[in-house]
Amino acid sequence: MHLKLIKQLSTIAILLILPIGLYCGSKKENSKMSQMANSKTIRFVALGDSYTIGEGTSPDEAWPSLLTNNLKNAGLDINLIANPSRTGWTTTDLINRELDIYDNSQPNFATLLIGVNDWVQGVDSGTFHKNLVIIINRMQAKLQDKSNLILITIPDFSVTPTGAQYGYGRDISKGLSQFNDIIKSEAAKRKLPVVDIFPISKNMGKDPSLVAKDGLHPSAKEYAIWEQLIYPIALTMLKK
Repeated sequence: MHLKLIKQLSTIAILLILPIGLYCGSKKENSKMSQMANSKTIRFVALGDSYTIGEGTSPDEAWPSLLTNNLKNAGLDINLIANPSRTGWTTTDLINRELDIYDNSQPNFATLLIGVNDWVQGVDSGTFHKNLVIIINRMQAKLQDKSNLILITIPDFSVTPTGAQYGYGRDISKGLSQFNDIIKSEAAKRKLPVVDIFPISKNMGKDPSLVAKDGLHPSAKEYAIWEQLIYPIALTMLKK
């Protein structure tokens, strides 16, 4: 009888201690995430599609990697924590597949280049705008400094050797310009910087070295040109 009572008391003690242990573990995890968020290291996350993942070239030649390296060379403590972008993804794909990764990465600096696949797949401008607002709202909500987000316009792929076939009889330049106007308007509303790569991307139609072997995506040389436009904006932003 005595042994049975001891066992019962031991079981009760374990049950009482267990929630405390779980609470402590949860508290430690929250503390770790908080330290990550408050670290002086710049945690960079790039969201987008093929143009951000660097389709047509190697990952280290994609502009987010170039940007990270050049900012490091300028004396900034920065790491590219995540680039979950994928070729062919739309704003809906980004919402469903990239934003959770973004949140978990605890970013304090981010970039967004999205929309080309929405247009190619016939997504109307209203739906694109609605999705863009959802994305930007979510991205800013995670940033301690809401202004540490750079928006980038969609390049004009119509000038590339195989680009015209993805227009399906539509005016590609005009359609992309309309989407870019939406991106610019959202940037203006929020006082966010926007890097307009649309004009310079037209040079892909004049210089074959700016186009990847697939005849559609930018080459490493073109990505580097884009990075040169993004770099000064990012440097000024992150040195403030």
